[in-house]
Amino acid sequence: MSKQTFNKEEINFLEGPQSRVKDFIFTAKVMFEFIKGFRVLHFVGPCITIFGSARFKEDHPHYESTRILAGLIAKKGFTIMTGGGPGIMEAANRGAVEVGGKSVGCNIVLPFEQDPNPYLQKFTNIRYFFVRKVLLLKYSYGLVAMPGGFGTVDELFEVLTLIQTTMIKRYPVVIFGREYHKKLLEYMDDMIESGTISPEDKTLFIVTDSAEEAVEFITKNTIVPFGLK
Repeated sequence: MSKQTFNKEEINFLEGPQSRVKDFIFTAKVMFEFIKGFRVLHFVGPCITIFGSARFKEDHPHYESTRILAGLIAKKGFTIMTGGGPGIMEAANRGAVEVGGKSVGCNIVLPFEQDPNPYLQKFTNIRYFFVRKVLLLKYSYGLVAMPGGFGTVDELFEVLTLIQTTMIKRYPVVIFGREYHKKLLEYMDDMIESGTISPEDKTLFIVTDSAEEAVEFITKNTIVPFGLK
């Protein structure tokens, strides 16, 4: 089945009520995607997930900083997990492999832009964004949000919402790149001023430009609190 067909299936499902048979078939396909992901990722070990843009090339500073950061995290024994594609995702997986660490990915099937990068030791191709996000969260003990676009901000805010509402245990969230995320942080301040989030919500993450600070924050808030070895 082609990438375009996968995309059309999800579009049709989201257009409103379908026949009960069609909705049941779609639900069965979603269940299969979860089972496929569980089988591939069950033994990957404790992961730190790194999100970021698929559009940064190898010569971009954000690519290089991601590669270095991922390598430092992998040296601590964590598996580096990404969305499996190019750009920041490739840089993170590459950084893990270059230091002898583990590198895995949940690649999304799209009609453009995303094929599995060459630094994945293990990966699964997922049809649906919402399934992919659940899998990336399920196996992660921490999140690093590198510079990115709509998808990166979506994933970051979803994780923060789940922690804020205590739907998941609190784990370390790192927003990497002060200058890039300056406007996003100002928007959060506007939300605090408007009363839509609490001032304490800004303690759910750290913002840094230092790979060493990010690694220290991750290890401090994962290894002992979650009993990792």
